[in-house]
Amino acid sequence: MPCAWAKPLLLAAALAAPLAAQGTVVREIGGQAVVTTADPAIYTAGVTASLRPSSRTRIAVYAGGGVDGDGEGVGRAELLGEFLLNPRSTRAGIYAGGGLAGVFQSGADNGYLVLLVGIEGSPGGRGGWFAEAGVGGGARIAAGYRWRKLPPGWRARD
Repeated sequence: MPCAWAKPLLLAAALAAPLAAQGTVVREIGGQAVVTTADPAIYTAGVTASLRPSSRTRIAVYAGGGVDGDGEGVGRAELLGEFLLNPRSTRAGIYAGGGLAGVFQSGADNGYLVLLVGIEGSPGGRGGWFAEAGVGGGARIAAGYRWRKLPPGWRARD
């Protein structure tokens, strides 16, 4: 079953590569922790990477590992599309998104639809914290930090 989830992630990466070559794309990488309340709850930490093919849209991938409420090892992968309300702000900005998540553990692989709202510090700057709340395997809470590679000529606004 994990191979079935790997195919959409690889497809997204293949589609995003031509976008990155255009030179107008914001690239982001960071660390993230995700907690969900599915039965049992899971606690994961990992890496996130994303591309912003336009100033208001972001395609994000997350992969992390951790434990569930029973102490068993678990992995989680997500593919999300997000819409940013004020993408060039140096102040906190709000975004909303959705996508798919896969949870992998011995004997039980599950897929979930993810819906979220988030807030991030300085979406138009070179980096910033973020926090998200939503659903996707029960209630879903995530937090982390993103570093950004901005394209030439990018101007943040207040």
